[in-house]
Amino acid sequence: MVNKQLSNTSIFEHSGKFYAASENHLPQEIDIFTLQTFGDWDVSGAWDRPFTSHPKKAPGTGELVIFGIDAIRPFFVVGVISVDGKKLLHKVDLKLSRSTFSHEVGVTQKYNVVMDYPLTLDINRLIRGGPLMKYDKGGYARIGVMPRYGDADSVQWFDVESHCTFHILNTFEDGDDVVVRGCRSLGSVLPGPERGLNKFEWFSRGFKDTKSNNSNGLTHEGSFFTRLYEWRLNMKSGEVKERNLSGTDFSMDFPMINGSFSGVRHKFGYTQLVDSMASSKCGMPKYGGLAKLYFEEPDTRLAVKDGKIEQLIKVECHKFAENNFCTGSAFVAKDGSVEEDDGWIVSVVHDEETNVSQVHIIDVKKLGMDPIAKITLPQRVPYSFHGSFFSMPNQA
Repeated sequence: MVNKQLSNTSIFEHSGKFYAASENHLPQEIDIFTLQTFGDWDVSGAWDRPFTSHPKKAPGTGELVIFGIDAIRPFFVVGVISVDGKKLLHKVDLKLSRSTFSHEVGVTQKYNVVMDYPLTLDINRLIRGGPLMKYDKGGYARIGVMPRYGDADSVQWFDVESHCTFHILNTFEDGDDVVVRGCRSLGSVLPGPERGLNKFEWFSRGFKDTKSNNSNGLTHEGSFFTRLYEWRLNMKSGEVKERNLSGTDFSMDFPMINGSFSGVRHKFGYTQLVDSMASSKCGMPKYGGLAKLYFEEPDTRLAVKDGKIEQLIKVECHKFAENNFCTGSAFVAKDGSVEEDDGWIVSVVHDEETNVSQVHIIDVKKLGMDPIAKITLPQRVPYSFHGSFFSMPNQA
């Protein structure tokens, strides 16, 4: 079931073409210069269902791994699109028993990685007078790992602690392990507060800056506080090891990496930092800074989760001026770069005091310093979701 046209979540490129995407519809091809819409992309008629906002190019082949969720069966379908974008090479129903509102797929050199967590769509629940979308705090969660062209029976499922993880930073193979890194919270901002609850109070409690966010997620306080998290899934033994990688100083989301390292082992990552105080006051996430993540450098501090000590990683921060918030940040590698972190973060930053929007360009090797450039835009740019940067050929 494909719903009305809506393309408000992300922009991606495949085979030299550019697409605007949202979860509930097919992506729409656009002219990157004029923003003219050319039409829906259904992969030559082979894809007739919703399409993820976060497709991933498979490392080594460049094939595009996609999936689509729906409120009616089949709930979760995975696909693989050819490098030229003209052919759907593989399509499989994973035969899930519920419709999980999964937002992103992961890829490694051999596998696709899918997330099944307790944010669900249920038409029968809606008919009974309940909400179409609901987050079941404490409900079961699992991660599935499947061969690139596998069927439903080929998926190896790993039960994990209950969570909500909209965004995956990266996935890769490490010996017998598949490593999944993402931005994990214990609750979900979707679908919003239940009827009768005060919206601003509900958001305020959820975004609460907490130094002890180690509950089981059954309480609401701090449940939107998102921390960088790692799951290690052993493909031979079925064992799961999971831990926090970031502490409770900052909530973080909208992760980025150098795209050349998608699906393979990496040293660095980047996120937007949530301003918990500003978010709690306005009833929506606001991002007051950026973070650089050093996966191979430990933090000097340790954390405790369920009575066990966790080794956190080093995090470097870039804070915007007061009442300045960013949106749509993207990592841009320098031309000819060799080192993974040789590049910039490009972000749209809005000053709520002056109502001026700028593009900030920040050297990630000097993340704590001022931007190397600020470009003032001719008008205010509203806050949005995901941003992308595309290198274009020189125009005559």
